Amino acid sequence: MNLKHCFNTQQFRRLAKKRLPGPIFHYIDGAADDEVTLRRNTSAFDDCDLVPNVLAGVENIDMSTTVMGKKIDLPLFLSPTALQRLFHYEGEYAVAGAAEQFGTWFGISSLATVGIEDIGARISSPKMFQLYYHKDKGLTNSMIERCKEADFDAIALTVDTIVGGNRERDLVTGFTSPPRLTARSVFSFAAHPRWTMNYLFRDKFELSNLKDYVDEGTNVSMSVSDYFSTMLDQSMDWTAAEQVRKNWGKEFCLKGIMSVADARRAVDIGATAIMVSNHGGRQLDGSRTPFDQLAEIVDAVGDKIDVICDGGIQRGTHVLKALSVGAKACSGGRLYLYALAAAGQAGVEKTLSNFRAEIERGMKLMGARSVADLGRDNLRYRVPPTGAA
Repeated sequence: MNLKHCFNTQQFRRLAKKRLPGPIFHYIDGAADDEVTLRRNTSAFDDCDLVPNVLAGVENIDMSTTVMGKKIDLPLFLSPTALQRLFHYEGEYAVAGAAEQFGTWFGISSLATVGIEDIGARISSPKMFQLYYHKDKGLTNSMIERCKEADFDAIALTVDTIVGGNRERDLVTGFTSPPRLTARSVFSFAAHPRWTMNYLFRDKFELSNLKDYVDEGTNVSMSVSDYFSTMLDQSMDWTAAEQVRKNWGKEFCLKGIMSVADARRAVDIGATAIMVSNHGGRQLDGSRTPFDQLAEIVDAVGDKIDVICDGGIQRGTHVLKALSVGAKACSGGRLYLYALAAAGQAGVEKTLSNFRAEIERGMKLMGARSVADLGRDNLRYRVPPTGAA
């Protein structure tokens, strides 16, 4: 299999598995505990069917939407994710470049492998920074100030990582950042010489936005789960979140909202968006899926705040279903990380091209000339969703 023959997320996944050492691939691919929530994040869409309309005159359609004050060309964007230069040496630069080509949002993580300033100088499309609330308030505040100076458009405060999830695949493979050779992993790294040579001889791996404050993750190897559990501030509460919003002063998103009560609190503290997300199933296994929770959250706050469905997206029809429920847009991580690992920026561009074609085709088959034409009349649930609380 090569890039030309990758037409869907699962094909990119298989190519990524060939290109990456085992511990790196399983870090992308894995989730918490029994990975029930990981699987349900996608299968939840199967419980809902699309009801198309016809004879709607769909020669020309408009896939654009406005999220956090920015008009984007398609209702899908690339969620911020950590450690991207572990997956391909182009890392965040590749993802940013692809997002710019397709006119959509993308984000970098506090645990990014490129600097805030580098992305700010290089990319003109809408930019989000995923903020982890550290015990070291000097670090947290410095990242907010650097985002201001680099003219980022939004900050997404991640609120579902008070402790790290039990990511058992990482325990089995010994995955750490930076990678640490173990008896289990040495043969896997040796069996992937292209990846190993790129890692050893291209730009030094680092967590660019943390390195001046902490050694963990750059000079001291540790798992991401351990990083969350030891470095992030478990006392973070709604008052702290509101203070971050005030310090930032621009578009402010809470990433990891799953309940109606929390969605309402997000509105109360002045957030302009929420990402309905369970962190890709990597935190609390057995939790509800974003799509399952979407209707009641949209009913409660959808007229007051931008609601984004984050996680489990593998097809354009998944995007259409979430938009029909009332999401302003969808986002995801694995959907582009597999593609990044498979082929760098060319891979991310190919997966975005696939999604754009699927969304456009699906909208035409649904009889929808614009995103606004999609609504709940287009949906039927096999099991009725829980009503709004």
